[in-house]
Amino acid sequence: MRAQQRARRAGTRPRSNHTLETALTILRALALFLIYQRNNNDWALVDVHDIEAFLATLPTARKRRLVVLGQFFRFARAQHIVLIDPTRNMTSKHSKGFRGRTLTLDQQRCLFRRWTTSEEVHPHEAVVGMLALLHGASSSEARMLQVNDVDQQAQRVRLGKRPHPVPLDPAPWTVVQRCLAHRAAWRTDNPHVVVTKGTKAGRGPASTAYLPHVLDDCGFPPG
Repeated sequence: MRAQQRARRAGTRPRSNHTLETALTILRALALFLIYQRNNNDWALVDVHDIEAFLATLPTARKRRLVVLGQFFRFARAQHIVLIDPTRNMTSKHSKGFRGRTLTLDQQRCLFRRWTTSEEVHPHEAVVGMLALLHGASSSEARMLQVNDVDQQAQRVRLGKRPHPVPLDPAPWTVVQRCLAHRAAWRTDNPHVVVTKGTKAGRGPASTAYLPHVLDDCGFPPG
């Protein structure tokens, strides 16, 4: 608040009351977290593990929260409230790993068996599902996959804009071959692996509305 007053006197842009309230709300949330979740009633005992645990409770706000905590602990260290700033070497960058929802192992095994053993499953569902399950292929990559992208000798496929072809294990390779056999039955000149009734007479890929619903029968969306 003193910095806010100095900025007003100097004619520079002061922090708004909303910014100050947001910072205080974050500090209050940290204090409650330390007391009730970490059994810690002393700022001097706060370490980097406490801060990481607090930030993990709301990952999307990590950057904003870390800025506020850094400001507070620098102030606290200057006032000799703490000896060490636990946020000094922390970064606001998120890990690059996948952070979305995933299937359980039992669900993955069930789908794997469904797409590799059941003759009643449509070839499009099987190929889209297996490429997504084992190779993280998006609906767009499966939709744009063409026959020329399938290397029959090396048993690999080129997916989207990936820099290198993707080698396939026997299970997904068998599923791709089944989809190609289904395509051949259409007697079409369409170059894509996934060919529908609406695209067999042309050369365009399946519609963007078709792919998201290919996996409806298995109960799980492509994502």
